[in-house]
Amino acid sequence: MLSWPFIQQVLENKNPNIDLPRLEKDGAAMLLGLQGRAVTLPTNMYASVNLSSEGASISLQVPPTSQVEGMQAGGLSMNWDTMQRLSKSYFDTFNLIYPIMDRQIFQAEVLPAIASRGFDESSSSTLACLVFALGEVAMSDVQSAPIATYKGRPSGVRGGTPDRPPGLLFFNEARKRMGFNLTECSLENVQIFALAAIYYGTCCHHLEFWRLTTSASLACQALLTSNPEELATHRGDLVRRAFWHCSIMETCLNLELNIPRTGLDKLEALVGLPDFSGSFSEDDYLGNQASHFQEHFASQIVLRRLSVEFHTSLTNAFGPTHLPAEPPISSAAIMTKQMAAQLDHWRGLLPVYLRWEGDNPGTFSSPTEELYDDQSMYPPPVPDIHSNFMFTTDLDSPPVRYPYTVDIQIAGLRTRYYYVKYLIHRPFIFKALHHPEQVTRDDAEGVAECLKAILKWPITMSPTCFHKRLIPCLFFWTQNLLGILLILHLTQQVPILVRIRTSLMGTNFDQDANETAMLCIDWIRDLKDTDATALWCWEILKGVYPLGDDT
Repeated sequence: MLSWPFIQQVLENKNPNIDLPRLEKDGAAMLLGLQGRAVTLPTNMYASVNLSSEGASISLQVPPTSQVEGMQAGGLSMNWDTMQRLSKSYFDTFNLIYPIMDRQIFQAEVLPAIASRGFDESSSSTLACLVFALGEVAMSDVQSAPIATYKGRPSGVRGGTPDRPPGLLFFNEARKRMGFNLTECSLENVQIFALAAIYYGTCCHHLEFWRLTTSASLACQALLTSNPEELATHRGDLVRRAFWHCSIMETCLNLELNIPRTGLDKLEALVGLPDFSGSFSEDDYLGNQASHFQEHFASQIVLRRLSVEFHTSLTNAFGPTHLPAEPPISSAAIMTKQMAAQLDHWRGLLPVYLRWEGDNPGTFSSPTEELYDDQSMYPPPVPDIHSNFMFTTDLDSPPVRYPYTVDIQIAGLRTRYYYVKYLIHRPFIFKALHHPEQVTRDDAEGVAECLKAILKWPITMSPTCFHKRLIPCLFFWTQNLLGILLILHLTQQVPILVRIRTSLMGTNFDQDANETAMLCIDWIRDLKDTDATALWCWEILKGVYPLGDDT
């Protein structure tokens, strides 16, 4: 959107310091590289990590010499309980969002081997370090203090500091070992790159996230090319899950930043769809009963395929940037309605416990009593605290805590639906801004659908917005929320959009739009001290919105 001539003219008038020509030329490089050029994760290994809500520290010592056979100098000294806690934390959170690891094998084989022999340079030790790193991130998200507060409202980024995120000690141990596994053509190699990318994402290091996401896709291609028989083994379903995880991640980067894909999609027919037929622990069963993570993952795969098809259709109709050189003709409106119908058909085919009312993105989809048990680190919420809504725009009340990342999975799936709906209708916004005299009734209705699609995305609402380290692809959402804020601003400034807003949007739109703007501004404000991309977006917002003392 920032490359649109009308948008650039608005921003040049309001914030002349923004380098828009460079953004148009090197947008992806800027958005991905802002943080990478500014700071790298420290390699200093001497630290203790807070793993308790009471503030007690568990010292993860760095012994000068080996204390366990197979443990290298500078390795980790851990007890069994700590390893169990961190691995459970990982598998009850991140592995439900990205189900690419086998909990049963990890607990039955990997952990006992490390307990008896210590950490070495093997891929299993590297994976263990990554699992522990992300497990600490997940624990910090629940138990640690927010890194900042705004007018009494806690930040959605918890644990560590902007320079030293939680899990860094373990992650650095993984980085020390990754070189030994660099050229393996194995499932473990794919998992190592994928988990390292996820960790960088939790730290808002987007350049490294992209780099390792690409490495995971290439490693997956190498595995399937060199050893396609792996799909027929007992680990075949785990390979399929890793494949589709990589595919979803690189598609996200391709659709948003036009970063070329690796060619992984050419192997879709060979791989097939996962069915979660591999080993399954009792904890996984409980997690799936509560969160339905298997169905969430399968639904993401189908939505990803629809997104690619829509992207191809929009590119063929309007060019690679989806910006019509000429005003869309009636056939474009027909095409958009067909895509919207397909998208709604996808939503209608979701399992009943994943469905929601299209006009109410914050409602519950199923009862929540079964989510809580004696083993949960989350206390049950006060009954009826938010009526029939799982997500709320009230960011000042204490957020409800859901176990098994239920809210993050649901918010992610719903928000991706609204994001795709927004994308397929966005060309009508372009036409209204650049060719207002040629806007037809169909075009105006397309604008209205686009405006409906940008309202109150669940990831921006409570409780999910208070768990930002667990939300996939933060930069992806941040720059889209900036676009939403610009559109909402223009609906009060541009005559054609003002008329559409007044005549087609209904009586509740003003309130919904104001709440949406508040949520989006709060998201970017919350991340601007941690994420250089969010800070860059904040600088743009300062020229558009009256942010008062926030500047």
